[in-house]
Amino acid sequence: MRTAFVSSYPPRRCGIATYTQALGAATGERVVVALQPPDQELPFPFEVALRIRRDELADHLRAAQTLNGRVDVVSIQHDFGIWGGDDGSNVLDFVGALDVPAVATLHVIPADPSVRQRAILTRLMDSVATTVVMCRPAATLLTECYGADARRIEVIHHGVPDLPLVDPAKIKPTLGLAGRHVILGFGLLGPTKGFELVIEALPTVVEADPSACFVVLGATRPDLAREDGERYRDGLLARVRDLGLGDHVRFIDRFAGRVELTRWLEAADIFVTPYTDREQVVSGTLSYAMGAGRAIVSTPFAYALDLLSDGRGVVLADDSPTALAAALGDLLADSERRGVMGRRAYEHSRAMVWPEIGAAFRRVLSRVAAESAISAPAARLTSARV
Repeated sequence: MRTAFVSSYPPRRCGIATYTQALGAATGERVVVALQPPDQELPFPFEVALRIRRDELADHLRAAQTLNGRVDVVSIQHDFGIWGGDDGSNVLDFVGALDVPAVATLHVIPADPSVRQRAILTRLMDSVATTVVMCRPAATLLTECYGADARRIEVIHHGVPDLPLVDPAKIKPTLGLAGRHVILGFGLLGPTKGFELVIEALPTVVEADPSACFVVLGATRPDLAREDGERYRDGLLARVRDLGLGDHVRFIDRFAGRVELTRWLEAADIFVTPYTDREQVVSGTLSYAMGAGRAIVSTPFAYALDLLSDGRGVVLADDSPTALAAALGDLLADSERRGVMGRRAYEHSRAMVWPEIGAAFRRVLSRVAAESAISAPAARLTSARV
């Protein structure tokens, strides 16, 4: 089966790019069509066969026409910001120019979409054979808010690396954190990450546990950096200074590759996802923390509510500093509870390691390609009879 993945792609620094690279490797033979941001000439790896400049409609049409007859199925990664046109509307032109079946994976699903966003997502789902989402609440949102056909929706979780369970104490000295209790947050920085909530909660946590250290790992989101520079990070740094937390917060200002990210995950006692978007339907960072067997504390957004049930993590009743401080303090004081919680998360994530996710995608892509191969001759025969 010949599969084309159309998505943002490394070296672009975004979660969808990283996800697609790992997914493509896990599914086997593939061709990649990279969505290229404006004014960025990126040195893509060898598997990238085509590029689509985001704001060039002709590129979208040309890429689709090139894939016709050369692949059996196309896997489209969708977020409104990575495709060209108003609200990424060029994805519809791309799909419309395809003669081969497509599967769309939705990374963002607004619970309160604009009229245009609703129209684009609805038309996209109608135009592809199957839509993939990464949690059950996302599937429910599509059926209840967008009127999608539940029979054409597949739930396939975000993949995670297959890591061993590691004692954080063995890793901390290599990162200069021996003897510290480490609270980790990572990802591309921006206001929706909610890291200011952790900083506001930290004085109470540190008063009870002076060894506590909050590590913020990640570069600023590229689009935010272009528009506002480092204003968000500078605001976090200023608040750390105001609260006298300089010895208890460490910023690692870079995009971490898989090896470095693994070391930080394995060094963490607690992983925190204090996200402000209650409707967020996927979080690669939360998934990766589960895959490393970390205890997790999260604000109550959709993906966390789905994955952290049954004692696999702590989901706050509200996103206040008081509630977060209490949850962090309780976990830091109870190593046995952290261990049990981390093991439950780890065991649940075994079905989410990339080989398993790759196999699940292959099944969906193969079914879609096979159904298209069967229906195409019948369609031609019907057309000939008419």
